[in-house]
Amino acid sequence: MTLRVRWIRTVGNDTYNERFAREFAEVKNPGTDVEVVSLRNASVRHHVEYQSYEALLGADIVRVVRDAAVKKFDAVVLGCFYDPVLVEAREISGETVVVAPCQASFEVAANLAQKVSVIVGRRKWVPRIESRVREYGYGHLLASCRALQLGVEDFQRDREETARRMIEQGRRAIEEDGAEALILGCTLEFGFYRQLQDVLGVPVIDSALAAFKRAEALADTRQRFGWKPSRVGGCEPPPEEEELLAWKVFDPDDVPVASPFHA
Repeated sequence: MTLRVRWIRTVGNDTYNERFAREFAEVKNPGTDVEVVSLRNASVRHHVEYQSYEALLGADIVRVVRDAAVKKFDAVVLGCFYDPVLVEAREISGETVVVAPCQASFEVAANLAQKVSVIVGRRKWVPRIESRVREYGYGHLLASCRALQLGVEDFQRDREETARRMIEQGRRAIEEDGAEALILGCTLEFGFYRQLQDVLGVPVIDSALAAFKRAEALADTRQRFGWKPSRVGGCEPPPEEEELLAWKVFDPDDVPVASPFHA
């Protein structure tokens, strides 16, 4: 049984596409095909730290999810911890399951701890993440959000300094805020969780890995049990023939996808 998962880097550059593909290749199950893509968007090339940037990228994300549905991917991941346009993407995803890192990470954490802190980049991110966590029904789990005062593009530049700040804020989250587990609140905080677990002695959830493995698991249950996205009530999609096709809402020859890497 082959499972097909598309990971969407929700920015207009391909700097880490190959790196993510390698990371997922190391942890994927046999028979899982992974495609890592970024967006063809010249306006927001580097990060989605601002909600205005998220709005500018939203239509492109929806188009790429629609393309994944047409191409019969089993699951798609929106690769940003803000979980941008998650509800909108799910509405248009057909039979394809859509997963996002914040929700996936808290789904994992809820099985491991009673209080969880999120290690974020900047204080700017905190209200957005707190809002998402409450929306998902996990507000009671959130001990704190601890900021490293690093931007998205800073995490991988000086990994030693990033790790030092993560350990410092992680320790404070445990000792001062009562955290029993930590979530790394940006998908570009990859590659640190093992070191933090060894030093701090609590579960440290890499949000990129959590989202990928959650997508892989849901892709599996989709194929095995037919558990696909509902299409009634609030999950009802736009009419296919009468609107999407008649109005040419999506152009299959102009999908804003860039630089695919496979694993």
